[in-house]
Amino acid sequence: MKTSRLAREAASIGKTTDLVRRRQTRSFATTINAFSADGAKTFAVKQEDIDNDSSSLSSLSSVGARDIDDVAKTSSVRKRKRGTTTPATSVTISTAVKASTRISPRKSGIKTENGSPKRIKKGRKQPAKKVIKESGEVDIHPPANWEIIYGAVQDMRQKVLAPVDTMGCESLAEDTRSPRDKRFQTLIALMLSSQTKDTTTALAMRRLQLELPSPGFNLEGILAVDPVRLNELIYAVGFHNNKTRYIKAAAQILVDAFNSDIPDTIEGLISLPGVGPKMAYLCMSAAWGRDEGIGVDVHVHRITNLWGWHKTKQPEETRAALEAWLPREKWHEINHLLVGFGQTICLPVGRKCGECTLSTKGLCPGAVAQKTTVIKKKRKTGGVVEGGEEVVKEEVENVMVKNEDV
Repeated sequence: MKTSRLAREAASIGKTTDLVRRRQTRSFATTINAFSADGAKTFAVKQEDIDNDSSSLSSLSSVGARDIDDVAKTSSVRKRKRGTTTPATSVTISTAVKASTRISPRKSGIKTENGSPKRIKKGRKQPAKKVIKESGEVDIHPPANWEIIYGAVQDMRQKVLAPVDTMGCESLAEDTRSPRDKRFQTLIALMLSSQTKDTTTALAMRRLQLELPSPGFNLEGILAVDPVRLNELIYAVGFHNNKTRYIKAAAQILVDAFNSDIPDTIEGLISLPGVGPKMAYLCMSAAWGRDEGIGVDVHVHRITNLWGWHKTKQPEETRAALEAWLPREKWHEINHLLVGFGQTICLPVGRKCGECTLSTKGLCPGAVAQKTTVIKKKRKTGGVVEGGEEVVKEEVENVMVKNEDV
């Protein structure tokens, strides 16, 4: 018949007590007294303590004159609660990890949340190439798969509405205004948009349209408004103090040098304080309807480098690289296309490659995926009470580890 480890140890201790007299801890004293007081008393012990076979019983008989500390060292190193009526606790931990959407190019078989298999694989970089002709002229060959990538992004953009679609600078001017005033509002919207989200820019523009005193939001209204009041109206945008100064100064320059209208050349627009090349090219396209260059912002610069179309460090380098081979009819739309793509799917932090067609088709060299780990811990507590009934209590704890790009 199987005997618990604690009972066997107590029996051994009883045999050796007469031989060796040593200092007893309170836990040993409690154990010996409890056992000697009632030999038939039942102890609540851990399940794994019961699973020793008969070989352990035979080894116990050879204890003989072993020191009591030697016997004590064979007991469990885990601390036991005082008393003999405390229910024992057995802990079972099961870990379940949610299938990660990160898939190596060499591994397959991992499924998405809806159960369908998905394979995320990195594409090969295919940058634009410079070819020198016999005459010495340099010809730029576009990336081999650029049209496939461009078309796939267009399809994805049609399915998801981005902030730039409804609150982009091109759409913020009041339709009821004259063409001159609409061009001026477009310029101001671009100046406000620097280092500012589209939603915030739209709110600031709306305040200017509603709260500027007569004659309202036009060149004359900006010239008339007090700088302090103007700063209050655009307070939400980034660097609003500088932008207040730039707007007031630019308005005066328009009156003095450009016949109270915005310039119709890139050089004229860049000459205004607070207006850079990106704003100038976007303004020429939106206000005057002339595509004289590509407006390259952080999204266009980051995403085209991520695709491996070129390797540039500054937005102006990216603009020159794109203009060397991208068809002119796409110069205006590529900014709107990639800004929306960068706002919804190819985010600067936490790219959603699992939702991107380019990653599943192996077209994006920078494809990554989010790894979401769920650890499920199950704790089971059981014991024997005086009535002989076993009490079982289950506690389930779910721990969610934050998403991370890997």
